[in-house]
Amino acid sequence: MSDLDRTPAQISASLRALTPARVALGRTGVSLPTRALLDFQISHAQARDAVHARLDAAALAAEIESSIRPETLRLHSAASSRAEYLQRPDLGRKLNEASRAILAGQPTDEVDLAIVLADGLSALAVERHAPALLQELLPHLLEWRLAPLCIVEQGRVAIADEIGALLHAQISVILIGERPGLSSPDSLGAYITFDPRPGRTDAQRNCISNIRAEGLSYSQAAAQLTFYLNEARRRRLTGVALKDETHLLG
Repeated sequence: MSDLDRTPAQISASLRALTPARVALGRTGVSLPTRALLDFQISHAQARDAVHARLDAAALAAEIESSIRPETLRLHSAASSRAEYLQRPDLGRKLNEASRAILAGQPTDEVDLAIVLADGLSALAVERHAPALLQELLPHLLEWRLAPLCIVEQGRVAIADEIGALLHAQISVILIGERPGLSSPDSLGAYITFDPRPGRTDAQRNCISNIRAEGLSYSQAAAQLTFYLNEARRRRLTGVALKDETHLLG
């Protein structure tokens, strides 16, 4: 059946089946239908809740230590509260003094990889997806020397630069809650940085985005992460010079 033979309702239904985006919602007079308006309000409330929710770092650490990694470090950014974190992005990019002291007490031996978990803009994403992603990823890293896994409250992406440098890590990976959208309050992102240290820019990282049930699966994300990590170590770089070539592997 060509588009010329389909009714507007059939075309609208086909569009909605292709994307979670709000398309072909219809109208009642000059307004949205009540169902579409209520759906928007629910999604908006879920996104706001995700941004303001606090990470249960103790529960996350207990879950990881019981089944994934026996040693975790709980850290905190220089942002003392969620409100300050949202208003002062710069404070979320660096550790507070107590956390620096914790890392200063760690062994000074160089390691291959520092893995960091941070709430970012969706604690829900980290709590819901990070443990499962680690379960998929770590079997690929059996020959890597890993630093203790770090869990950071009120952290942003760049905080992994300072953590990686203090742990003498060749590469850092941060799994962090992404900014919620109206259809994705629990999207997890992963950022990979070679030679992490304060002052690194986003152009010097690689990002894997939209890790969640409705997006990139844990196995797909673990495969991409493994590719980036191996290539970063081999080529000694990350960022715009390192492209995702996982589609060429199969």
